[in-house]
Amino acid sequence: MPRFAANLSMMFTEHAFLDRFQAAADAGFEAVEYLFPYDHPAEAVAERLRAAGLRQALFNMPPGDWAQGERGLAALAGREAEFRACVLKAVDYAGVIGTPLLHMMAGLASAADPGARRRYAEALAFAAGETEKAGIGLVIEPINARDMPGYFLGDFEDALSFLRDLNRPHVRLQFDIYHRQIMHGDVIMALRAMMPVIGHVQIASVPDRHEPGTGELDDDRIFAELDALGYDGFVGCEYRPKGRTVDGLGWMPRH
Repeated sequence: MPRFAANLSMMFTEHAFLDRFQAAADAGFEAVEYLFPYDHPAEAVAERLRAAGLRQALFNMPPGDWAQGERGLAALAGREAEFRACVLKAVDYAGVIGTPLLHMMAGLASAADPGARRRYAEALAFAAGETEKAGIGLVIEPINARDMPGYFLGDFEDALSFLRDLNRPHVRLQFDIYHRQIMHGDVIMALRAMMPVIGHVQIASVPDRHEPGTGELDDDRIFAELDALGYDGFVGCEYRPKGRTVDGLGWMPRH
């Protein structure tokens, strides 16, 4: 059975953010991820992580103005300097908190726009260079248009194309099972084909993005496939609990 990381942006929201670390540990998780830590000093986040005895799996680079609908800056015209500053900020936070992976969000732009494609490729190359210098992995994630309309990176094959063109071993694919099923289906065959370039996996039920085991996919079968493929990273639980987080954890095996 894979190892699971609680996504603290969606789970344990009954608690203030910094209190979610201990709540996740008490519930049996050994690692956490979240969208963004930047509302808190990196040292405060690192201390909560340490005190709870947890490992950090992943967090995202700053996305621009999230409250105003921005979902990353990498493909956006005129935001190149701000994007580079966001990469450096994320790398600084990663060094203090101790994450092995950062996710670079693409932004809202047309994937058919040659300018956006050029900007994204250049941004990915810059982020790859900075994360490599820091000894941190980098991942990119295709996101479905139902949850995030207009997102630049909305296709798995497109993501693979950017990874091939970049050809940096520490830059890999974030395979979100929920997004894959909505965009393309064929989850298990895609896992088999893409495992050599997968750097992180996330899970949520489809279609409602609740706990595993509550949707249209056989999540236990997917977990067994991840084991069979030798995936040894964490599976991020990026789902919205139906009710109180702890009441919906019956799906998770206890060790």
